[in-house]
Amino acid sequence: MSQTAHIPSHRKPRRAGRNPLLRTGVAGGVLSTLAVTAAAAPSSAEERKTVADTAEMPVIVPDAATGALLAADANRTVATRYETEAARTLAAEQAMERAGELAERKKAEAERRAAEAAEAERERAARERAARDSRRTTLGAAPAETAAPATSAPVGSGNAATLVNFLRAQVGKAYVMGATGPSAYDCSSLAQAAFRQIGVSLPRTSQPQSTAGTQVSLSSVRPGDILYWGSAGNAYHVAVYIGNGRFIGAQNPSTGVVERDMSHDMPTGAVRVL
Repeated sequence: MSQTAHIPSHRKPRRAGRNPLLRTGVAGGVLSTLAVTAAAAPSSAEERKTVADTAEMPVIVPDAATGALLAADANRTVATRYETEAARTLAAEQAMERAGELAERKKAEAERRAAEAAEAERERAARERAARDSRRTTLGAAPAETAAPATSAPVGSGNAATLVNFLRAQVGKAYVMGATGPSAYDCSSLAQAAFRQIGVSLPRTSQPQSTAGTQVSLSSVRPGDILYWGSAGNAYHVAVYIGNGRFIGAQNPSTGVVERDMSHDMPTGAVRVL
């Protein structure tokens, strides 16, 4: 017998080994998990890169504040676009308005010139008719175009001289229908301005001027008498006799204020104001 056989052992008794079935199940579970993980993992480097890139891309979910900012920016963009379109429309309308005003001015100027030309043509035609009528009424006598007053009084001093001197100072100025001087006249305003120099007030237009005094024959006219073309009370043109068979008048836009011989444009009648 061993000398130590009667001494109890101090070593702890060995536990019984774990259940072999449990160990087998745990091992099987671990192996299954590894297998599933391996199957799910990308099989190539390209697939692994795609997965990594996808995983790294952040998913942005805008909150309420971000959404409000985006909406405000969109509204500003739309407002800016509308403002730009409105400005373009306004500019186009203003351009059209300016073009319309320019066209109206051009039209008015063309109408004015056409009216002046038509008036000058009417005066010319009327003078020709008056000359023909005068020749018919003096058939058998000296032609009216060459008939000059036999007793024309010379221009001396006094009112007649003042009137004639004023008229000669206006020769060369423009004819403008409706103008009353001092740079432009029509036929009746020239006569009115001339008589105003000597304190005589005449009507404004040729019709009443042709009856403003005493009717006299063309053979007895003297300086200061008003010559008219047409008929007394319905004259279409007037001038002022200045002596020696001549007159001064504002004829038409093409000639202006001129001094002419009566034979150049024989008047129909005359009226004495002085």
